[in-house]
Amino acid sequence: MARAFLREQDCYVGLLESTERTVLHGLMQQTRLLLSPEIEPTGDAFDDLVASMGVSLSAADQRADDADDAEGTAAEADSASLADRDPALDRLLPTAHRGDDQIAAEFRRLTEEGLRQRKSGNLDVALACIDEAVGNRVVLDESQAPAFLMALTDVRLLLGERMGMRTEEDAEALHAAMDDIDDDDPLGYAMAWYDFLTWLQETLTQALMGTDLREVVAAYDDDLDDDLEDTPDDDGPPAGGRV
Repeated sequence: MARAFLREQDCYVGLLESTERTVLHGLMQQTRLLLSPEIEPTGDAFDDLVASMGVSLSAADQRADDADDAEGTAAEADSASLADRDPALDRLLPTAHRGDDQIAAEFRRLTEEGLRQRKSGNLDVALACIDEAVGNRVVLDESQAPAFLMALTDVRLLLGERMGMRTEEDAEALHAAMDDIDDDDPLGYAMAWYDFLTWLQETLTQALMGTDLREVVAAYDDDLDDDLEDTPDDDGPPAGGRV
């Protein structure tokens, strides 16, 4: 059973069982695949910045761009391609201008690649942290914890979109439907994981904010866990959020 992220000296430690790590890893991989940048980072800060803006300094690429201009602007082409776009991307990479499709397409052309790279980078960090877990302990250092938190946010956004949860009203309706849903309904399984991710994200957020969760987690379990020295146990997410 998962236990909350808590601060231990200069790091943040959560307990995730093998099944929990496996499913979380798979969800993060799917999110990473959807967000994969068209141009993977090279390690050169300047080249990556230029590439993330959709700009090339290559003479050959410039000639190709000139040919494209003869058929229409890049922004218009991007706008036309939105019809085939996965709707989940609009949750993960929201438009910057809802009132003008052409402006929104141009802004997206200039910024989306960089945003994809940053989000993909966060997911890469989170995946590595899960892979490096020792026993059930997932350990995040000061730089990894914010990346892990943002990765959880993007996984929740993607899962919520796949379940049709786009507004507060959608969320309330889905939670209400859980009372009558069949045990083998995949939607119930997805909702359980959505609630679990929400709980996990909240514990890491509180730990990053410096909130002392020891009294909170002690309310869930009277036993101590040898894996977290001097830290009271937590049975995991509250009722409705357990997996």
